[in-house]
Amino acid sequence: QVQLVESGGGLVQAGGSLRLSCAASGSIFSFNAMGWFRQAPGKQRELVAAITSGGSTNYADSVKGRFTISRDNAKNTVYLQMNSLNPEDTAVYYCAGGHGGRYYNWGQGTQVTVSS
Repeated sequence: QVQLVESGGGLVQAGGSLRLSCAASGSIFSFNAMGWFRQAPGKQRELVAAITSGGSTNYADSVKGRFTISRDNAKNTVYLQMNSLNPEDTAVYYCAGGHGGRYYNWGQGTQVTVSS
C-alpha cells in the first residue's frame, strides 16, 4: 500500500502563506485523484482541493483564488500552496489518494494554525 506523508504545516499570521507537501512512498499514479482535506475542531472534514492524474483540478469555494494544488509526478509528491491565509483556514490538513471520488488512502495530517 502506498503511504502518504504530509509536511509543511505550522503557525502563520493572517495574510501569510504556507506550502503543504504530500510525499507518496510509491507512484501517485496508483490513484486517479489526489486530494487535500481539512478538519477543524468540531467540524466535519471537508475537501479543499483535488487533482486528477490528468491534471484537472477543483477547489472548495472557500479557497478558490487563494489555494493551488499541483503535482510533481517525478517526485510522487502533491502540493497545496496556500496564500492569503485567514484564521478560518486553521485545521488539520490531510492528503488522500483515491479513485472515482472515493478516497481510501490517507496521510497522518499536518496542523495549520493561522493567527489573527
